[in-house]
Amino acid sequence: MQVQSPRKVAIVGALRIPFCRAHTSYAERSNLDMMTAVLKGMVSKYKLEGAALGDVSLGAVIKHSRDWNLARESVLGSGLAAETPAFDIQRACGTSLEAAILIGNKIALGQIDSGIAAGTDSISDAPIVYADDYRRILLRSFRGKSIGERAAPWLSLRPRHFKPSLPGVTEPRTGLSMGQSTELTAQAWGITRQAQDELALASHVSAGRAWDEGFYADLVMPWSGATEDNNLRRDTSLERLAKLKPVFDRRDAATMTAGNSTPLTDGAAAVLLASEDWARQRGLPVLAYLRYGKTAAVEFVRKEGLLMAPAYAVSEMLRDAGLGLGDFDLYEIHEAFAAQTLATMKAWEDAEFCRSRLERDRPLGAIDRSRLNVKGGSLAIGHPFAATGARILGSLAKQLAARGTGRGLVSVCTAGGMGVTAIVER
Repeated sequence: MQVQSPRKVAIVGALRIPFCRAHTSYAERSNLDMMTAVLKGMVSKYKLEGAALGDVSLGAVIKHSRDWNLARESVLGSGLAAETPAFDIQRACGTSLEAAILIGNKIALGQIDSGIAAGTDSISDAPIVYADDYRRILLRSFRGKSIGERAAPWLSLRPRHFKPSLPGVTEPRTGLSMGQSTELTAQAWGITRQAQDELALASHVSAGRAWDEGFYADLVMPWSGATEDNNLRRDTSLERLAKLKPVFDRRDAATMTAGNSTPLTDGAAAVLLASEDWARQRGLPVLAYLRYGKTAAVEFVRKEGLLMAPAYAVSEMLRDAGLGLGDFDLYEIHEAFAAQTLATMKAWEDAEFCRSRLERDRPLGAIDRSRLNVKGGSLAIGHPFAATGARILGSLAKQLAARGTGRGLVSVCTAGGMGVTAIVER
C-alpha cells in the first residue's frame, strides 16, 4: 500500500442531470443511460476527452443484474480513456458520498491524482423478478442432462409462479418501510406535522430561488427533455401542504405526507476530485476541499430510529476534526423525510441524548436554520438514492467557492440504520 503524508483533496467540479419523479421524463431510461450521460457531460465540461483518471467509484441502490459492472461500463461510454479503472459501490442513500470519501482517501494518500465519485438510481427501470420457485424450475431445467431431465421441472409450473416481485424499501429486519419507520421516529421525538410542512416549504422556496437565480445553470445539464428538477413546486404553500393526508400511517396522530417526504426519483450525479497539483496542471479551479468523512450505524430494530445514524456520525466526525456543531457556515442535511431531518437536529439539542448516546457532557447545540440547505434540499429537488451525496457535494463546493471561504457539514441518512457524513472547507 502506498502511504505518504496526506495531501489535500480538492473538489474540482460537479455535474448532474435534472432529478425527475419516477415514471416521468426518464421512464424509458436506465441507470447506465443516466450515469453515462453525466460522465460524458463531465468529460466535455472539464476537457477530459481521452484522459486517464486514477479511479472512478459509483453505484446504484436499485439495479439490474445486467449492471454488475455499472461503473466500468459507464466509464467506457464516457469519453474517458479506457485505461481509467472503475468500481461499483453501494451504501444505500449514502453511496456517492461514500464513493467520494473512498476516492478522496486514495488521493490523500498519493495512490491516485484524480478520480470521480458518482451515483445513479432509477425507480422507473427497476428490476422485476419472479418467485424463487420459478427461478428454481428454470435452473433445474438448465442443469438437466437429457430432454426428459430438462422437461420434468416444468411439470411443477403453476400460475402463481408468474406473479412478479417488485423491489421495495422495506427493512428485512423490521418489515417496516422507511416511511413507517420514520413515522415512529417522529412520534418518539415529538416532531409535529406543522414543523415538517414548514421544512418542506422552505426546501421548495430555497430550491426555486436557486434555480431562478441561475445557481444550478452550470451544475445541471439538460437531458432527455428535462431541464429542471421536476419535483420542485414553486407554488406550494403551508395551506396546500396541510391538505395532504398521511401516507405511511393512517392513524389520527400520523404526520408524514407525500408533501413532507421525498418522492421516488430518477437521476444521476457526479463530482470530480483531485490533488491540487493535478487541478493546477489542467487549469481547473479548486472549488473546495473534502476534509473529513465519517460513517456510523445504529441498532435500529430495538434501540434507535432507522435514520438516526447521522446524529452519531456527525458527533464522532466533529471529535475527529476538533470542531463544534456551530463551527459551520453551511449545513447540508439530506431531507429523506422532514421528520428525519428535524429529529436529527432535535437530538443534537437534547442533553440526555447527547449524554447517554453520544457520550458528551453537553448538547451539541442548535443549527442556524438560515444556513440549512440554502439552495434547496431533497424534499424539493428529489432523491435518486445513490446520487444524492454527489448532488450535495457539488452544490456545497460551489457555494463555498462563491463565498471565498467557509466550512460546510454534509449529513446523509441511509437504509439499514447507517449514516454517512463529511466536512467540506474552502
